[in-house]
Parts: sequence; C-alpha cells; structure tokens
Amino acid sequence: MHPEEPSPDTISLAAVMAALSDPARVQIVRALAACDERTCGEFDLGISKATRSHHFKVLREAGLTHTRSEGTHRHLSLRREDVDARFPGLLEAVLAAAEREAAVPA
Repeated sequence: MHPEEPSPDTISLAAVMAALSDPARVQIVRALAACDERTCGEFDLGISKATRSHHFKVLREAGLTHTRSEGTHRHLSLRREDVDARFPGLLEAVLAAAEREAAVPA
C-alpha cells in the first residue's frame, strides 16, 4: 500500500466526503468505477498536470484510490471494496447522483 493511503479501517467519512466535494475528483472516481485501473496520464480533465496530480493525491489520502507505481507510470484504481466495507452504499449513491447530474443538459 502506498504510504499516503489510509488502511481500510482508518478511512474517514469526513475525508471521503471532502474528497468527493470537487467535480474534477468526482469525474476521476466515475472514470475509475468504469474500469479496473488507469494511468494518471489517461485522464483528460481539462486541467493542468499539477492540478490533476493534486486531485489524485486528495483521493488517495482520503482512501478512495490506490496508486500502483510501475517504472515512471502511476496506475490508479478505485478502492471500492474498502470504501464499501467502511461505508456501505455511499460510493454507489455518489456515483448514481453523478450520473444523473451528468445526464442533465447544462
């Protein structure tokens, strides 16, 4: 486990909710929920690399994502099982709400 990732039993609701309060981070979580793993460079969020890295760090430190290093690449995956075990139904509710919001024309 990456040193900045909390263990499953120390993931806090406050940290998870704070991490999910930003639309870019919700977009990252939605993308990860749709696949097993993605490299950091695969995310096209329309923001700078530094800002994108910040969002990845917030999600990792909240316990929502796992980062796996392979050479110079960082692979992200959603810690769905850990989050679901700690807060049953929370992630599914957030993802469903984000899908509904994305479907509404601006």
